[in-house]
Amino acid sequence: MQLKIMPKKKRLSAGRAPLMLFLCQMISALEVPLDPKLLEDLVQPPTITQQSPKDYIIDPRENIVIQCEAKGKPPPSFSWTRNGTHFDIDKDPLVTMKPGSGTLTINIMSEGKAETYEGVYQCTARNERGAAISNNIVIRPSRSPLWTKEKLEPITLRNGQSLVLPCRPPVGLPPPIIFWMDNSFQRLPQSERVSQGLNGDLYFSNVLPEDTREDYICYARFNHTQTIQQKQPISVKVISAKSHRQRPPTFLTPDGNTSRKEELRGNVLSLECIAEGLPTPIIYWIKEDGTLPVNRTFYRNFKKTLQIVQVTEADSGNYQCIAKNSLGAIHHTISVTVKAAPYWIIAPQNLVLSPEEDGTLICRANGNPKPRISWLSNGVPIEIAPDDPSRKIDGDTIIFSKVQERSSAVYQCNASNEYGYLLANAFVNVLAEPPRILTSANTLYQVIANRPALLDCAFFGSPLPVIEWFKDAKGSALREDIYVLHENGTLEIPVAQKDSTGTYTCVARNKLGMAKNDVHLEIKDPTRIIKQPEYAVVQRGSTVSFECKVKHDHTLIPTVTWLKDHGELPNDGRFTVDKDYLVVADVNDDDGGTYTCVANTTLDNVSASAVLSVVAPTPTPAPIYDVPNPPFDLELTDQLDRSVQLSWTPGDDNNSPITKFIIEYEDAMHEPGLWHHQAEVPGTQTTAQLKLSPYVNYSFRVMAENNLGRSLPSEASEQYLTKAAEPDKNPTAVEGLGSEPDNLVITWKPLNGFESNGPGLQYKVSWRQKDGDDEWTSVVVANVSKYIVSGTPTFVPYLIKVQALNDAGFAPEPAAVMGHSGEDLPMVAPGNVHVNVVNSTLAEVHWDPVPLKSIRGHLQGYRIYYWKTQSSLTRNRRHIEKKILTFQGSKTHGMLPGLEPFSHYTLNVRVVNGKGEGPASPDKVFNTPEGVPSAPSSLKIVNPTLDSLTLEWEPPSHPNGILTEYTLKYQPTMASRQVDIATQGWFIGLMCAVALLILILLIVCFIRRNKGGKYPVKEKEDAHADPEIQPMKEDDGTFGEYSDAEDHKPLKKGSRTPSDRTVKKEDSDDSLVDYGEGVNGQFNEDGSFIGQYSGKKEKEPAEGNESSEAPSPVNAMNSFV
Repeated sequence: MQLKIMPKKKRLSAGRAPLMLFLCQMISALEVPLDPKLLEDLVQPPTITQQSPKDYIIDPRENIVIQCEAKGKPPPSFSWTRNGTHFDIDKDPLVTMKPGSGTLTINIMSEGKAETYEGVYQCTARNERGAAISNNIVIRPSRSPLWTKEKLEPITLRNGQSLVLPCRPPVGLPPPIIFWMDNSFQRLPQSERVSQGLNGDLYFSNVLPEDTREDYICYARFNHTQTIQQKQPISVKVISAKSHRQRPPTFLTPDGNTSRKEELRGNVLSLECIAEGLPTPIIYWIKEDGTLPVNRTFYRNFKKTLQIVQVTEADSGNYQCIAKNSLGAIHHTISVTVKAAPYWIIAPQNLVLSPEEDGTLICRANGNPKPRISWLSNGVPIEIAPDDPSRKIDGDTIIFSKVQERSSAVYQCNASNEYGYLLANAFVNVLAEPPRILTSANTLYQVIANRPALLDCAFFGSPLPVIEWFKDAKGSALREDIYVLHENGTLEIPVAQKDSTGTYTCVARNKLGMAKNDVHLEIKDPTRIIKQPEYAVVQRGSTVSFECKVKHDHTLIPTVTWLKDHGELPNDGRFTVDKDYLVVADVNDDDGGTYTCVANTTLDNVSASAVLSVVAPTPTPAPIYDVPNPPFDLELTDQLDRSVQLSWTPGDDNNSPITKFIIEYEDAMHEPGLWHHQAEVPGTQTTAQLKLSPYVNYSFRVMAENNLGRSLPSEASEQYLTKAAEPDKNPTAVEGLGSEPDNLVITWKPLNGFESNGPGLQYKVSWRQKDGDDEWTSVVVANVSKYIVSGTPTFVPYLIKVQALNDAGFAPEPAAVMGHSGEDLPMVAPGNVHVNVVNSTLAEVHWDPVPLKSIRGHLQGYRIYYWKTQSSLTRNRRHIEKKILTFQGSKTHGMLPGLEPFSHYTLNVRVVNGKGEGPASPDKVFNTPEGVPSAPSSLKIVNPTLDSLTLEWEPPSHPNGILTEYTLKYQPTMASRQVDIATQGWFIGLMCAVALLILILLIVCFIRRNKGGKYPVKEKEDAHADPEIQPMKEDDGTFGEYSDAEDHKPLKKGSRTPSDRTVKKEDSDDSLVDYGEGVNGQFNEDGSFIGQYSGKKEKEPAEGNESSEAPSPVNAMNSFV
């Protein structure tokens, strides 16, 4: 299996063939390894390795040493120029060159002067492959001249005046350091009132009498020569004045309202403002149209000096200093311009090429003003250097095409402007070398299991060799382990397993030959502590032991060391180590602490710790039982991309053993302040290996728990930011539904920040028609949860995938889910609609299903619209209220309940999808048969007499057909009581009087309420003698039927029945429950009436149900007895 090289390293998955890793690279520059054996054989142009600084200030009291060191094969020879001409060192007896080097030593200590050798020096190192040159080295001797003699007059001034004491040190090389002292070499105190300026002068904003002294002395220290020069003392006398005027600030330096300052990039910009005034002014600094740079701005000399370090072009601008006291303020503007000596953007690098290869040298620099780039070849300006047909110059780049060995040379790039220059050497070395493997043959690598294994294959060759790796000469099959191949030829096995053991062969090939080398890999079992020392609390004077049992690879020999508080055990006979145990006898308070067992092998080491707490033996205080104290000393170790080891020290268990530790984590990047459960470990453990997710800024805390409860959380651990990785999962709840007939709306539940695994979370949305041959269409969208695909056909099944990705890569390939584009209204109505009337209130409707293609959406069901068009008894058309019944799914029939008997109905059927209803089928008309009528609307008694009464009633509100007759049933209920009472004479007289009064009242009422049919009913008073009075039937609770003895015919309808034989109806005919409810009476199946009439009236409001009940005929008769 071959592998392609990535810019730094790459991963691959080995198949079931012999492992073969392949390394290739486009040749642009080949580094020559610093291998002694290789360097002995390879020719190489000179390279300057060491040289003196460009500006070289020497001590005139010591010999002058000018350094120039270079390497190359063959070793280079050296020569020098001085002030642009050849410097013949052989003619100057004071000058010698170090053997094998270009370093010059000029012996001026014996004779000669340093000034004689001032000048500009340049070193050249040359061999058969080219010539390298050094910088121009400017040699100047340091100078520390004396102060010129001058007579200084004493200075006398009044209290409160300002004063400047000049220093004016002599010009030295380098410039001296200035400071003011007195005759006793004590530094003069400085303050906001008195301070030294950048030029060395001493400034007084206002003088005080205590400033009077005769020994103000300015000193100049020349560090290069370690000498100090001093100025003549200055005498100052301050005369005390009884009163002195206060005044606003004025500047002592700089002069005027504005000034200019120029500084070079990278230097320290120093701006100074010193003011006089009374009271002493305070200095403030601002930058106009900007802010002072944070972390690079410093104030010196009581804020009188503003310094900006590492100044850049962005620091150019106007800076304003403001001097302020209680009488006023004054400001001065300093215009700063930052220039720049040349600095590298891309410095040229050495090129090692093979014949016929191409390459480039790039020399790119910047500065202010823009530097000029010039090229030299072997120290000679390229314009006059020998011509090379493989070389082409394009500004700051030299392009080489199909080089030959004669193209080898050293090129110099010079970038210069008025503030300085840069000079860089870069060689082009054309080599034709077969591959060489520099790693020692049969090197044995031993690695602990589950750790990375790095197998070296250092190589060289020109052209650059191709590197291949094989595992085992027999080509044993490899499972899908992951390998990483580095550019230097190293093979990395990120997680070495036992089956990684074997012989690995590195093969290097180029067109000039091949080389190979075998290395061997052994995988060892990790060292583990299977029995860790445990936390112990012992009494003073007792003995304690800690156990540490180690398991290791049988080929490795471990050494076990015990530590106390991370240091060596005390040199005390009370501490003994016996096999797996550390025993401490006669424990005292100093023995308390953390004891650590460390197991080391040549390949790994492990450790485990336990805390020893020493307590007083007696008296034993009453134990305090409480939840544990929080753990502390949290530490993160073994920090890997997906795991970390957390360790901690338990807090006091408060006399109840800790049963477990609870570990929580906080993600400071995505959910700061929110703690989540991570893991739980037994109370005997103080470490935990935690699994981590990528791109999470973890903090951990630990809580201890015993039988009394849980401790407070520990302090949070240090933060650990895991590396970003591609997402592990894809969005869930992926759906595809259309919102319009021509679109597909793809939605999903996005990943949260914790699941993103890295920055730049996006989603790759892919779709294609399920039943077509189209390729997948994909689009990458931002971290959203919806994408709309437009221009789709109506209601077509689609396969949909949503894959997460971030800056590190893609999540695993997601499974496809099926969705549909948008629905449209159905196009076809159901056909062959027919109705089967089951009974007077129920009908069954049948229809044929519509074709699936015409539904154009998800079939929701079928919907029947039906309405009563007119009654069989009337042709009056009223408001039509349509009713709807929906039948889910693909049903092709349905029942219509609650129909009104003896009615005309019309219906149609429509198919329903997610978008709505389709067209209606043609209207279908059907009739319901007659049904049982409802009870008469009311029943009233009028004109009652002792032997007869008249009944009136209203027709039923729902006749449910053509009424043919009314059946009247009645029964006396209190006959036996009448006989008993009738035998009492006093009662007969009383009842006659009452009956007369009631009769008068009834006559009046019935006259006013003369309604309904009137039928005489003959009452037989003697209940015992009347054979027609029937007792109540015990089986069904109905009364016996009353009939006329003469003709035994049913009672005909009363005269109040309308002559057109129609029955009054309620206003609404649409209710399915209007009949059979709300009345006390009922009809038998044969239509006969039983029970009492309720007297319900049409159009009566709800509360009208409380109307009084009309009495039965028998009850009415009994009331007259």
